[in-house]
Amino acid sequence: MRAILVGVHKKGETKSEALASINELAGLVEAVDGKVLGKLIQKRDVPDPSTYIGKGKVQDLNLLVQGTKADTVVFDDPLTPSQVKELEKRLNARVMDRTDLVLEIFTRRAKTREAKLQVELARLQHELPRLYGRGKALSRQAGGIGGRGPGEQEAEIRRRILKKRIHKIKEELEEIKKRRREQRKRRIKEVSKEGNFVRVAIVGYTNVGKSTLMKALTGRDVFKKDMLFATLDTTTSSRFVYPDLKILFTDTVGFINKLPTELIEAFKATLEEVQEADLILHVVDASDPKWLEKIETVNGILKKLDLEGVRQILVFNKVDRLVSSPEEAEHLEHPMMVGKVPNLFVSAERKWNLDRLLEMIRDLHLSEKEKG
Repeated sequence: MRAILVGVHKKGETKSEALASINELAGLVEAVDGKVLGKLIQKRDVPDPSTYIGKGKVQDLNLLVQGTKADTVVFDDPLTPSQVKELEKRLNARVMDRTDLVLEIFTRRAKTREAKLQVELARLQHELPRLYGRGKALSRQAGGIGGRGPGEQEAEIRRRILKKRIHKIKEELEEIKKRRREQRKRRIKEVSKEGNFVRVAIVGYTNVGKSTLMKALTGRDVFKKDMLFATLDTTTSSRFVYPDLKILFTDTVGFINKLPTELIEAFKATLEEVQEADLILHVVDASDPKWLEKIETVNGILKKLDLEGVRQILVFNKVDRLVSSPEEAEHLEHPMMVGKVPNLFVSAERKWNLDRLLEMIRDLHLSEKEKG
């Protein structure tokens, strides 16, 4: 993929926010081994219904595509079927939006049967509404008056096929969900025989080091790589922290800004593990200049999953990129900006402050038990 990226600086949005969003889009392109050849940002209050960015800007974009020999144009916001069709006609290049790109990444990353089904479901749910616009457009081309044209009939057949497949996938995922519940019950039953335990979910923006932290805390070898959405599958591992407490850690898929609703819905089966948690470790990249905005993004997604009431510890990871020792981290200003939420600076890579993190988990769990 040789791509030009297109963003719109909307009303109520700062220029830096628009730039941050399109830079993240560049990271998503790189995650599918694509190359970014150029970026175009337009300040616009209301998207153009036909081309999203307006005819004049499309002409500029066309020159950029021709000059760079790009084969793909990726928009940072959702496009309608008619906008995609019109833009592809004018640009003579493949046109995608952010959702298309994220779905492409998830399709490539999915390894387990469950993850593959969830991603397929998200793709089909994304494609289904687009077929309605496509069918009408094809019908108009046929020039019929009254009744259905061949294009609309073709789209209706495709819609029926998609709906049937969506129904089948949902049934399969429901079966997997039931098996997961049984596995959780057995796991909790086994763990409870060994004494006191606490369930901890590790969540965060993608590429903040969640898998590295999981490995550092549990010793379990997990796939980790410095890229967006390196892992999609939920994994659970346990360890005894003290003789009287066992911790069940669950790692989850990373979040991003503008995470497609289809993916949130599709991955709810996996994220049920988070919904069962007693405590959330919300991992943050302390070295990321946009760390505060990303905390808000993750909290927004947790709210959609009805998890805003679960207690959190903010884990500021990768602090070794800012300071040379864990003691120096105490002077950083991050905690001043997150209020009363318990927090700690760590380096999962260098294993800084992991003992303190385990103590925090234990203390919070014991304090909750005393309240209960």
